[in-house]
Amino acid sequence: MKTDQSTKGQNPLLLPFSFPPFDQIAIDHFQPAIEYWMQVAQDRIQAIKSDSSAANFVNTIEALEKASLELDQVSSILFNLHSAETSEELEKVTEAVSPMLSSFANDILLDEDLFHRVATVWNAKEEGALDQQALRLLEKTYKAFQRNGASLPIEKKAALRKIDEELSIASIQFGQIVLQHTNAYFLHLSDDQLLGLPDQALEAAREEAQKRGFAEGGVLTLQYPSYVPAMTYLQDRSVREQLYKAFGARGLQGEKNNVDRVFRIAQLRKERASLLGYDSHAHFVLEERMAKTPDNVLQFLDQLKKSALPAAQKELHALQQLAEADGVELAKWDVAYYTEKHKQQLFALDSEKLKPYFPLDAVLNGAFEVAQRLYGISFQRDPSLPVYHPDVAVYKVIDTDGERILSWLYTDFFPRAGKRAGAWMTSFRDQYQDEHGTHRPLISIVCNFTPPSATRPSLLSFQEVTTLFHEFGHALHGMLAEGRYASINGTHVYWDFVELPSQLMENWCYEAQCLALFARHYQTNELIPAEEVARIRKAANHMEGLQTLRQLSFGRLDLQWHHLGFDHFTLEALEKEVMQELDLLPRVEGTATSTAFSHIFQGGYAAGYYSYKWAEVLDADAFEFFKEEGIFNPKVAKAFRSLLEAGGQIPPDELYRNFRGRDADPKALLRRAGLLPSSAS
Repeated sequence: MKTDQSTKGQNPLLLPFSFPPFDQIAIDHFQPAIEYWMQVAQDRIQAIKSDSSAANFVNTIEALEKASLELDQVSSILFNLHSAETSEELEKVTEAVSPMLSSFANDILLDEDLFHRVATVWNAKEEGALDQQALRLLEKTYKAFQRNGASLPIEKKAALRKIDEELSIASIQFGQIVLQHTNAYFLHLSDDQLLGLPDQALEAAREEAQKRGFAEGGVLTLQYPSYVPAMTYLQDRSVREQLYKAFGARGLQGEKNNVDRVFRIAQLRKERASLLGYDSHAHFVLEERMAKTPDNVLQFLDQLKKSALPAAQKELHALQQLAEADGVELAKWDVAYYTEKHKQQLFALDSEKLKPYFPLDAVLNGAFEVAQRLYGISFQRDPSLPVYHPDVAVYKVIDTDGERILSWLYTDFFPRAGKRAGAWMTSFRDQYQDEHGTHRPLISIVCNFTPPSATRPSLLSFQEVTTLFHEFGHALHGMLAEGRYASINGTHVYWDFVELPSQLMENWCYEAQCLALFARHYQTNELIPAEEVARIRKAANHMEGLQTLRQLSFGRLDLQWHHLGFDHFTLEALEKEVMQELDLLPRVEGTATSTAFSHIFQGGYAAGYYSYKWAEVLDADAFEFFKEEGIFNPKVAKAFRSLLEAGGQIPPDELYRNFRGRDADPKALLRRAGLLPSSAS
């Protein structure tokens, strides 16, 4: 993307384009383009309302679906860049247009005349008159109006608009604070303080020190490729403590923080739900989820806790024994360190020694090969397309016949100052059809892996391998979409179903038949030894109880903010309330989870963080099917491809039954986690 701010010449975002013209876009192109396409969309919507003919599916529902396609595409470019390649200038633009977009959405959903036309089509639907896709789009459109205030009186509509505009800004500001705190912190250390750090992480720390003007030692940061190896391997316990406390203080401390903001976001969501007639934000959200109600989610989390807690207590005792042998009392900044020691003792599995078998390029090609064997698709690097950063690569995705292009995949793998932490999949364009034909999707996966150094390529930990496969699973959901309407294609599914394709893909990483495709030593080309694969499989459930409790604590914290209540709590008291049964180690003063909990306060997981565990039930059950028939079985793969292609065109329960022949077995997850015998039924 161009860094200059000149608007001289034609704004490329005002012209039709097949691919984002990153090489032509300047930051100050965004707001004028969004304003222009917003006006175009408003004119189209006015034409729908002014149509003198009776409302029908084509002139109302389809017309609404198409009204803002260009606006959606330009907005997606802006917000994707805001996550992956932001700057102060881009943040200002994003803050400026977010309330405009919120107001635009409310102009549609709160318009009584428009809702009347939509309701007319909904009430007049006849059996067999519309096909499955049309019915789902009609249902989704009608519910969007119904659930977002179309029937509210004028004064409540005004209040809803005000809430939505404030929320749109607050969530952006939340993410900006987390990113600023992450980028601002670094720790310059002597060589003695870096003892234990693996070679790759050590080299990166020394390179970071040189970049910052230090002649000696190394620099650690809160970016995951720096933070995670440090917490796992650094022998200096005091350094681990400093890093842990700094990481936990993101968004919490300093003149600019998120403490008041998380309460304000939760309060606004509560008020919004109340305006719409719901008891809580969770009640509003879960009405359109597989789980249906907050009570069902709480019951689900509690059932998992009953199985996980005894295992977690045993696992923690094992870590405490290791710490005591070193003469220390186990604290939170010790958990990753002693977990790795325990894993090495129990399985003779050293995560760091596995890294040479997982160079990033080979792992990515391995994911491509798995997709080829399952779904008959291939990937070709396409250097002709512009990208927003030199780290980004683009791949053309081609179907079995070698002629049909299914998608383009953008990959962006390394951390930088303008990129938020974590890993995610997104799209620059969803798949849809119109009078010009089929528009194939533009899908992106974004991660934060250790970049290559002067002496070695990017080498992934096994956890990072599973992360790449996870995001690639999401990408497949988007790339394989087949349908007429963007809003019900690809990953536009219930939030507690969207993680199924991604979490399912992780399972292949533990299979020798899959690892044989790509896990080769980057220097010798030696295939990963069979005994190492066996150790990986044995260690798959290592500390599963503690890991499950950790996820349950996040899910429970989410529901505390969005259902159980935050009134009369301080931030510290609220987190203590949630963690008292799920956190087996003392809370560390000066740290918090909520103030950097981007999934629920910046992303789309509010009242939905439980979805990861919910989808694990589905993915464990689905992979049992693959295991029964063969992990590359074409019949099972074809059935799952049909699930991916359908997106949100079919209700998720029905879609899963079409694939599996029955509902998912809830005990499949417990069997895989080692919390139930494999023969249990």
